[in-house]
Amino acid sequence: MKIHTGLHVSRVFFEENALHYPLGNQILQRVQKAGLDVQYLKSHNRVTGIPGKNPREAFFEGKNSLVIGVRKGLDFAGCKPSAHFQLPLITGCPGICEYCYLNTNLGGKPYIRIYINIEDILSQAANYIEERRPQTTTFEASAVGDPVAIEELSGTLAASILFFADQDLGRLRIATKYPCPPSLLDLVHKGHTRIRYTVNSESIIQRYEHRTPPLGTRLTALKELIHHDYPVGIMIAPIFLEGDWQSEYRQLLETVRRELPEASVPDLHFEVISHRFTSKAHRVIDQVFPHHTLPIDEKTGRMFKYGQFGYGKYLYNTGQLAEMRDFFSSNIARLFPEAHVEYII
Repeated sequence: MKIHTGLHVSRVFFEENALHYPLGNQILQRVQKAGLDVQYLKSHNRVTGIPGKNPREAFFEGKNSLVIGVRKGLDFAGCKPSAHFQLPLITGCPGICEYCYLNTNLGGKPYIRIYINIEDILSQAANYIEERRPQTTTFEASAVGDPVAIEELSGTLAASILFFADQDLGRLRIATKYPCPPSLLDLVHKGHTRIRYTVNSESIIQRYEHRTPPLGTRLTALKELIHHDYPVGIMIAPIFLEGDWQSEYRQLLETVRRELPEASVPDLHFEVISHRFTSKAHRVIDQVFPHHTLPIDEKTGRMFKYGQFGYGKYLYNTGQLAEMRDFFSSNIARLFPEAHVEYII
């Protein structure tokens, strides 16, 4: 079953409690109509039945598996520097990006999981907004996955966008590589949801970002959002400071400039994130992509730093990061003088 560009589903697992919710039954009807294999679980945290004779097979079979569950814990994690909190709608992503940071915590069979108790999740978001009043509270829906790619099946982003449209002090942020389905375009969003497209140089996309749309498709989708008056952004990530990287990223920025005439984007935001990896992700990548060409050698000048979730990451060194900040600061200012740079890290 191909639900969206890049999303291929071979099997679906339902937590039994998910069928106590209207959305769970709606999704069940859709996948049964599509003739998919449906299995039932006591808990969405204990998924058995995904095949795989070795780590590589298990990884790809996991990517083709969908789990429908109920989010029981409603304490939202933080999400620096993007937002105050994560909005936990899904985990996982249909894209197969060799460098993906989710390799650190999604296990050897990285299935996609949809949480169907959307009313509970949004009610908790309302509590956080109220607790922080009179400050504005921002939520990131894409911290641990890409919800746009499964929106045609789940519908949880549409519900979230409509919820945040009615929040005077709540804002939603979404990052994606996939075109938004028509169901999102005509929503009354009141400018309270910002949708950003993650982009990279053509060579990085072709080499490492499997099952994702090309750069041109992403920029076309971004222009469609602008046409529907959504606040938008460009997330350039991850930045690889290898080879003639300045030339490649200068070309990327110039391509974005050509595609987005200045007058058409009154409030364009940029986020720039350098490549980083964990030792656990390194082990997964070596098993799944044994012939990869990713620069993930811990002994070649990387610096080690602990992150907000308690595990360490290998970043480019201080001098390289300073050079990257100078490059993107000056080139974004030159090509997009009207834009706002949220962070370069």
